[in-house]
Amino acid sequence: MSVRHFLDIFPLPASELRAILDNAKSRKNARAGMPKGSVDPDAVLAGYTLAMIFEKSSTRTRLSFDMGIRQLGGTSIVLNAADMQLGRGETIEDTSRVLSRMIDAVMIRANSHADVEAFAAVSDVPVINGLTNTSHPCQIMADLQTLEEHGLDLKGARIAWVGDGNNVAASFAHAAPKFGFSLALGTPQGYELPEIDIERGRQEQGRIDIYNDPAEAVAGADVVVADTFVSMGDTDADKRLKDLMPFQVTQDLMDKANGGAKFLHCLPAHRGEEVAAEVIDGSASLIFDEAENRLHAQKAVLEWCLKS
Repeated sequence: MSVRHFLDIFPLPASELRAILDNAKSRKNARAGMPKGSVDPDAVLAGYTLAMIFEKSSTRTRLSFDMGIRQLGGTSIVLNAADMQLGRGETIEDTSRVLSRMIDAVMIRANSHADVEAFAAVSDVPVINGLTNTSHPCQIMADLQTLEEHGLDLKGARIAWVGDGNNVAASFAHAAPKFGFSLALGTPQGYELPEIDIERGRQEQGRIDIYNDPAEAVAGADVVVADTFVSMGDTDADKRLKDLMPFQVTQDLMDKANGGAKFLHCLPAHRGEEVAAEVIDGSASLIFDEAENRLHAQKAVLEWCLKS
């Protein structure tokens, strides 16, 4: 049996993604009332060790993968890229081959998606994309779990992305045809999602609409999503803030979406930049359920990689 990597949404069958999401919800419900540090009764990953490699700092990704593997009965090892031999010139392929001899799975939060693909290409154990410059598939699984928990039928729903066409937006575009929702991308000129990501969504008859006006993007939306205007590694913060501020999600903008529309943000958030405080702290915001579901969604991803 071939190794199961979780690097992106678009190569995976919709049925597999649906099964991961359903397992995430099932495992979350089964833990109701249990201490957060306790192991799931079936301890399905007992004896397994997950290595977590970080080239970028992290709060939710690190916590959720670390707690996730523990709750499944396994253990984790944290490897900061700067402290590894990678920092002294060892190739990423050699690093991958060595890790494959000692651990059972690898989660990488990396600067370059190409590096993650190179790592996975020679790995004998599953590799999970914990964020790269081009996609963030684990985040989207948690987001979709959150929306379904709050009663949204993804099939036929309309999700509006407002701001920079970044890696998270790309994974939403990849997920749209898999789960049957349409995506409205509202970005300033020059900040559009790369064409390849739009085409990946459309190849499976996914509906992806593109706007350069935030009001047009959120019209008819059931969900509005924002992300930071300045991401880790961006060196043009002043220009980005100037260009993107007209795309701030305010209550006035939320009022242009469908009644009862929900708000998502993968965090960390900058109140007063990409989102007004009244929105992110308001009743439409699902951000903390979304953050918690990183744990449950990624447990399901780990189980899919190692036990399916």
